[in-house]
Amino acid sequence: MSTLRSDARSYAVPLGRLLLSALFIWAGIGSLRDISGTTQYFAHLNVPVPGVTVWIVLLIHLLGGLAILVGFKIRWAAAVLAIFALVTAFAIHLPAGDLLNLIHFYKDLALAGGFLYVFAFGAGIWSIDGPGEKA
Repeated sequence: MSTLRSDARSYAVPLGRLLLSALFIWAGIGSLRDISGTTQYFAHLNVPVPGVTVWIVLLIHLLGGLAILVGFKIRWAAAVLAIFALVTAFAIHLPAGDLLNLIHFYKDLALAGGFLYVFAFGAGIWSIDGPGEKA
């Protein structure tokens, strides 16, 4: 039974990293493809200095997502993305208060929880960091 659990874990961990990272990589690519549109959207949300913030968010999405995907410096990446998800949840989605933003609020809380789990337990065996990486 422990072999089955070990085999499942060796596949589940990289699959979990893929699923967590996909949202951020896709958002980063989308922002990169339409910087001016994303900047206007940030301005509409009253995000401070949207022309600068858009590049910071883009880097967090792309670099953080890719780091989670390949398991590189994963504890740092997970910590940054957990904080980013919490800030986005409480600063953007919760104040809006409509149903769609409340769904995004809870999605961001769930993502933060997933990233805290990754922060606590690391990248796993199929990663650049490897199973025994240090924080």
